[in-house]
Amino acid sequence: MTEPASRRQTWAVCLLLAAAALAAFWPALRCGFVDFDDGVYVTENPDIQHGLTWPSVQWAFTATHAGYWLPLTWLSHMADYQCYGLQPAGHHLTSLLWHAANSVLLFLVLKRLTGAFWRSALVAALFSLHPLRVESVAWVSERKDVLSMFFGLLTIWCYARYAEEFKAEGSKFKVFYAAALVLFALGLMAKPMLVTLPFVLLLLDYWPLRRFQFDAPFSWRLLREKIPFLVLAFGFSVITFLAQNSSGAVKSLSRYSLGQRLANVPVSYVRYLGKIFWPENLVAFYPQQRWHWWEVAATTGLLALASGWALWQWRRRPYLAVGWFWFLGTMVPTIGVVQSGDQAMADRFSYFPCVGLLIMVVWGMHELAARRPFFLNGLILGSGLAVMACAVLTSRQIRYWKDSTVLFSRAVDATGRNYLASYSLGCIALAEGNYPKAVEYFEDSLYAESGDVTWANPAPAHNNLGYALLREGHVAQAVEHFEKALVSKPAYPEAYYNLGCAFLTNRQPDVAIDAFQHGLAIDPNVADINYSLGETLLEQGRPSEATPYLEKALQIRPAFARAHYQLANALVRQARLTEAMAHYRRARELALARGDRVLAAAAEGPLRQYQSDAHPRPPDGARGK
Repeated sequence: MTEPASRRQTWAVCLLLAAAALAAFWPALRCGFVDFDDGVYVTENPDIQHGLTWPSVQWAFTATHAGYWLPLTWLSHMADYQCYGLQPAGHHLTSLLWHAANSVLLFLVLKRLTGAFWRSALVAALFSLHPLRVESVAWVSERKDVLSMFFGLLTIWCYARYAEEFKAEGSKFKVFYAAALVLFALGLMAKPMLVTLPFVLLLLDYWPLRRFQFDAPFSWRLLREKIPFLVLAFGFSVITFLAQNSSGAVKSLSRYSLGQRLANVPVSYVRYLGKIFWPENLVAFYPQQRWHWWEVAATTGLLALASGWALWQWRRRPYLAVGWFWFLGTMVPTIGVVQSGDQAMADRFSYFPCVGLLIMVVWGMHELAARRPFFLNGLILGSGLAVMACAVLTSRQIRYWKDSTVLFSRAVDATGRNYLASYSLGCIALAEGNYPKAVEYFEDSLYAESGDVTWANPAPAHNNLGYALLREGHVAQAVEHFEKALVSKPAYPEAYYNLGCAFLTNRQPDVAIDAFQHGLAIDPNVADINYSLGETLLEQGRPSEATPYLEKALQIRPAFARAHYQLANALVRQARLTEAMAHYRRARELALARGDRVLAAAAEGPLRQYQSDAHPRPPDGARGK
């Protein structure tokens, strides 16, 4: 084939890969944000919502938000907010475009490395359209996956160019080496899971770059040239560990024992293999489980056999070893030995590692067809069917990311006892005011947590269950769950606040005051706790004690209408009438703006009375949250 024809063929495949990715993932543009980190990353992140301003850029490079240092990812989200605001379709479109770019780039990188045109195209197509990619593309918070792989693939391309130039004694090898280092750093700034890339580069040195052979003396230069990459990887690993540890994301051995973590490693590897070759029951959250000894032994044996076979074939079929150890090695940061988060595994973690397995399969199929030509037509047909099946399954999987309710309902249906999914559904029901349904979901969450699976922090579930029970009038049960929340997490001001509200409902103001004070001792800057404590003290006839708390509530939340009203009541009882009238007026203005006619009328009464009576009587307190 002539060079112009080859170039046209390459462009055609690139366009086809991009079009296929866009077509398969286009339904993601109809998905919304989900209550699964999207608030932390975008919808409730004020630094992101400032857009691309200089203070926001400074924040991106200095903050360790959400347990990570991700300056490139934060800049990407800021740019999206600048363009689309909080319209989710725009954010999804950006992720989709990055994924389509990765599909094309993977094809070009593999073609450059191996010279195998159609095999590279098939690997790229299977990678692009596989349903395991849905979580990384359709979940806005996982922008870091598509960004990091883009820069990781560019790093590999530049490294390959460096190797070619060095071997040919060209003049540009230093330029390509420096470019590879810079791109690697950018990839780490998008997601630190890329720390294993130096290991991949070493594998590629053997195949397909063939920079060393077993029959020749080993070149230590191949290790020395990885040192700058390893230094970067080590530095980012330390930063990530410290950031996650400070945020509480890294779980202690007391919660997930070393034995439990090590048992999960081989089982998770095999589960990933299963989902790559048979993508069934894919969900947003896979809970931790306790595995039987025979499951651990069987999966360990299977991995050992596969690794031994790959090593045995190292010389005859080097692509098997490179692909297999690419998969094993790049999965190490997320396999759970250092447990970050509560998941046992996650679809998104397979985004980069799965490339190694696809190389094994596609190159193996090609060799089979080369040795047995009568298999060729069947393998071509099977490859086409596999690509189409992936596209169909991906379109179906995207539907589960429509919204939070659909996403977590699917997780419960697919996994059964899924404590995080049940908890999230309970939060949704709570926000909708469906308290009976919220009680059901939170009870399911806590039931799952007490069984064969574990949850690092059940306190929020107890707290929210108590709140739903309180709204349903079950005060004694609510108090029981608030207390359980505080046993699990003693420094939990929200639970103390809800406990105080429960005691007030049960006509125990003295105990309620004590609960509110405990909450403020943990965090004095919670407006609701300050307000409720001040209001309770006022109702107990202690206006001078109530005043500082009500003033603090207004300092935290200036537009707190009821705090203005109750502070005015406290000031009247201390004969500070001029100050009181100002707060009554402000309470009336805010209440009218919110359409709260009851509070507006309550504030209007003292104002009228003040105009006709120089010595107004203290009005009755109007309770309210």
